[in-house]
Amino acid sequence: MTIWIDPPGWAAHGHLWSHLVSDESLAELHEFARAGGLPPRGFEGDHYDVPDVRYAAVVGAGAVPTDSRDLVRRLRASGLRMQKGKGETGVARVEGVRFADGSSADVDLIASGRLAADGRVFAAMVFVRDAEGSFAVVHSIRRGQWGAPGGWREGSETMHENAVREVREETGLDLDPGGLVPCGYERFHHRSPDALWSPGRDLLQAFRTDLDVVRPPLASRLDDTSDRRWVTPQGFDALCRGEFWWPLAQRVFDLDAG
Repeated sequence: MTIWIDPPGWAAHGHLWSHLVSDESLAELHEFARAGGLPPRGFEGDHYDVPDVRYAAVVGAGAVPTDSRDLVRRLRASGLRMQKGKGETGVARVEGVRFADGSSADVDLIASGRLAADGRVFAAMVFVRDAEGSFAVVHSIRRGQWGAPGGWREGSETMHENAVREVREETGLDLDPGGLVPCGYERFHHRSPDALWSPGRDLLQAFRTDLDVVRPPLASRLDDTSDRRWVTPQGFDALCRGEFWWPLAQRVFDLDAG
């Protein structure tokens, strides 16, 4: 395995930036970045952004310089390149996620302020915050996990209708569809032949919404959740940090700041 870096050439925030990649393993890339003191927020799904002031130190730590074209070629050949649109941010690729039905997938987490491709979206979830910054979370009986309300798309409903219905069923909250803001999506790479997603219908749309009231009452209308509650950002972290989608919540709400 080799860690590669291209010359500083992308201008942003008063610096020129390089891209740091691995030709084999994201785990090794993360290990190299941690050892070199690169911040986690510098990771963009398949590479780290490195400011010009850190370039010499990163090369000194063992990264091999190459030109940008060769770096992209090596990233593609590694199979680690993450597909994303303009203005979108690759947050993480989580490998080998196992689900309650026995299926598994590799999952890309993408932060984006745009709706995902409608025909590819099979489910939606909503990060619901109240006026004081607390989050609504529900405990899924099927998954045995805490998380933001959400679930599978039904019939011909739109992504917004899917999200509003799931939140209503799992928390009793009636959301204004116009208040749902796209904040990212999950892309599932097919692993299990019996999985409920499939190539071409492989995205879960994530929304966020902010209420103008504090901790309105929560109540489930179905029996697929066993509990629901409002939690502080610290409580959200304590309940959900281990879930595969957590890096997206961290990025969207800057939950690990400070």
